[in-house]
Amino acid sequence: MTSGPYSDDTAPLAHSDVLVLDYLAALWAAGDDLDPDLRDELMTTVADYIAMRRAAGGEPADDPSLILRRLGAPEALAAAARRGRMPAHLRRPAPLPAVSVPAPAASSGGEYAGLALLAAGSVVMPVVAPLAGMLLISGSPRWSAAQKTAAWVLATGPALLGFALVVMAAMFGGGPEALIIAYLMTIGGAFVAVLSLLPGLTARRTYPRGH
Repeated sequence: MTSGPYSDDTAPLAHSDVLVLDYLAALWAAGDDLDPDLRDELMTTVADYIAMRRAAGGEPADDPSLILRRLGAPEALAAAARRGRMPAHLRRPAPLPAVSVPAPAASSGGEYAGLALLAAGSVVMPVVAPLAGMLLISGSPRWSAAQKTAAWVLATGPALLGFALVVMAAMFGGGPEALIIAYLMTIGGAFVAVLSLLPGLTARRTYPRGH
């Protein structure tokens, strides 16, 4: 069996097929000094290009001469391959890189623990428990920075006001009522902070593609 682009098929060939085979034969001869693998790649790429253009239907099926003129002279293609550069119009598109889309943030036990410390914990330890709960919540990706900032303000604002009220009551001889009011303010602020965080806990966060 002879090596080359011709086949052993003895069926009569159409004129268009003869043109293509003649072009491929010339290309085979022009690439005689190429590395065998590079030569085979060049032949396969050019043959695939011609077949694709003919199948697209943009050119007359019985006249591939326009396709061959677009390819250029076989010697030019072989010279480009010899220089290590496949002509731009013959390059096969590289596969698109896979785009990873981060999964929505899943709720973790730390988030529920933070909410529990912020709400129920504030009843037992009005200052320490809400602070610990907010620290857990701040480390979670479930809520945005704005939501966390609002929760911090809601949780600590009433507590600071209650503390100021207790200090003023001590300075001006107030009774234990100031302690009760400060306690209730701290608990109320913590519960309001929890209510502000609940929508973010149950909502399914979305991410833009490619990030």
